[in-house]
Amino acid sequence: MAAAPVAEGAPEELRDSNSSAESLDRLYPAVGSTKPPRKRTTSQCKSEPPLLRTSKRTIYTAGRPPWYNEHGTQSKEAFVIGLGGGSASGKTTVATMIIEALDVPWVVLLSMDSFYKVLTKQQQEQAASNDFNFDHPDAFDFDLIIATLKKLKQGKSVKIPIYDFTTHSRKKEWKTLYGANVIIFEGIMAFADKELLKLLDLKIFVDTDSDIRLVRRLRRDISERGRDIEGVIKQYNKFVKPAFDQYIQPTMRLADIVVPRGSGNTVAIDLIVQHVHSQLEERKLRWDMAALASAHQCHPLPQTLSVLKSTPQVRGMHTIIRNKETSRDEFIFYSKRLMRLLIEHALSLLPFQSCTVQTPQGQDYEGRTYSGKQITGVSILRAGETMEPALRAVCKDVRIGTILIQTNCNTGEPELHYLRLPKDISEDHVILMDCTVSTGAAAMMAVRVLLDHDVPEDKIFLLSLLMAEMGVHSVAYAFPRVKIITTAVDKKVNDLFRIIPGIGNFGDRYFGTDAPPDGSDDEDALST
Repeated sequence: MAAAPVAEGAPEELRDSNSSAESLDRLYPAVGSTKPPRKRTTSQCKSEPPLLRTSKRTIYTAGRPPWYNEHGTQSKEAFVIGLGGGSASGKTTVATMIIEALDVPWVVLLSMDSFYKVLTKQQQEQAASNDFNFDHPDAFDFDLIIATLKKLKQGKSVKIPIYDFTTHSRKKEWKTLYGANVIIFEGIMAFADKELLKLLDLKIFVDTDSDIRLVRRLRRDISERGRDIEGVIKQYNKFVKPAFDQYIQPTMRLADIVVPRGSGNTVAIDLIVQHVHSQLEERKLRWDMAALASAHQCHPLPQTLSVLKSTPQVRGMHTIIRNKETSRDEFIFYSKRLMRLLIEHALSLLPFQSCTVQTPQGQDYEGRTYSGKQITGVSILRAGETMEPALRAVCKDVRIGTILIQTNCNTGEPELHYLRLPKDISEDHVILMDCTVSTGAAAMMAVRVLLDHDVPEDKIFLLSLLMAEMGVHSVAYAFPRVKIITTAVDKKVNDLFRIIPGIGNFGDRYFGTDAPPDGSDDEDALST
């Protein structure tokens, strides 16, 4: 394969690495490959109305997560979409539009921008003066990209570096992602590696006019990345435009679909969505969400569910905390009382074995003792931490861990943002705490985190003051050996993921904070 030309003005180290045939061999598949080319569809429609428009997703998941089948093992590999195109061509916007129109649960958006290589001191100095070529294939860590995508396709958790464009360096923090039904991988060099191409099930090239790309890049780099207009134009003329001509535009021939005008081409995006739907149906990775939600109401509650007996006292406390007129002080007081009862009920379900002790009167007493090694509590922030004092009050020397799960604003899916677990947790019985569970999305991710830390599924106890039937069914179907314990189960979840009749936003009522302006419920919608 002939060596591709090097961008004029590229850093010397990139010129040297680009000179060898071995380093360039990774870029494109060999010409004359025995594999027949896939048919490519190019949408050239201008302003026609979309052919297909699906409503936005109203449920995160209504069944087993994609990485598990009914036997607890992974069944299908995720469908991976590669989105290539020039810098500021609108790849991220196209990806977001595809996600919204797909209407399927568990989508991961992975950006190539996260995988820039760590720069040397000399390269840092070049980057500071806009003399480093970030638009060359050698600027990216393809080995890490490929390893990450392989693990995501297999449904395994991965750690993603976080890149700081203002300092041209990776942050110390890494983001954790989990496998999904659909993975959208976008970047300027998305098609610039042979091994990476093998992982992409659908390759889309976003083709946008160069003048529009320049304007967008100017706006983005100045407003978001702290650059000045002179530096942006210098970098564009010296590196971005030559790199597009030499490394990015030629990859258009590898695409299955070319989308002219990017996000403005709604017809092309809807055709892509139709194609992905058909592929997911073939792989049995797409569910009829409405049918599954309806099925939840028809099936009996699972045997792994244990509901605190609804005594007059318990129902009286529910009446108080559900009442919108209840003061914050009373809400906190009676919530804590319910938490105490819930945790004591959960502890009664732990394994106990017979033992004999001698009383002060010298008599034998046939009793019971906890047969496990240790009990560890793990709270799903923020509402879950309100249950920690009740757990500490009844479990002497209990260890506490925390998990923070929030929703990705682009994909609408839960992501792990913070994790602190005690050491050697794998041998413990784990009390996983969250105050409300509606859809079960975050609860399932939290269980997945514990499983990744080798906690046996049958040693996980999910505790919640209030759950929706949907969340109970989802967790039980995904993890049939996890014990689910609550004080009450409500029938429905509305379009804002609130449990109906429900309790409102538990975190806001407990901590005295204001609800989000859109009326959504961060505990019921996110930490559920």
